Amino acid sequence: MRKGMLTPSFLVMFVLAAAMTVLAWYRGPSVAREGFSAAWGLFWFIMPNLVVGLILGGMIQVLLPRELVAHWAGEESGLRGLAIATVAGAITPGGPFVQFPVVASLWKAGTGIGPITAYVSAWSLLGFQRILVYEGPILGWRFVLTRIAVALMMPIVAGYATAWLFRKGLQYF
Repeated sequence: MRKGMLTPSFLVMFVLAAAMTVLAWYRGPSVAREGFSAAWGLFWFIMPNLVVGLILGGMIQVLLPRELVAHWAGEESGLRGLAIATVAGAITPGGPFVQFPVVASLWKAGTGIGPITAYVSAWSLLGFQRILVYEGPILGWRFVLTRIAVALMMPIVAGYATAWLFRKGLQYF
């Protein structure tokens, strides 16, 4: 196995999957087969997005010069880096299978902890395509615009707070 594969989260998920498989088998082999069939369908549903995210992440690592990334969104980029990351996170489409390989690549390319936090927060709170396609039409634009007005400051605040905590040595991993 490659280094880093046996992380605590992987081991917990593996144990849970094994326990659920044993439980399903105990209820009947057909239940376990049905579970594996559902897993296989989910695999084929997720795999195209995961492949795109991994390719995009790999290309980011080889195409973005570390000095450029560090200048615009590194640890010392301040408000500029947080603002760039916030805008990038808000306009970047795709689900978590695309986003997190991209985020990992941006991290490896020299993006600071604050801008990484701002990017992920903006992607979660301000996803432009999600707002246009789902949130606005379903929940109404008054609600959406009010929510956005409040949420706009959150990626910046989260980025500053995370960078401060990280510098103070409060990282846990």
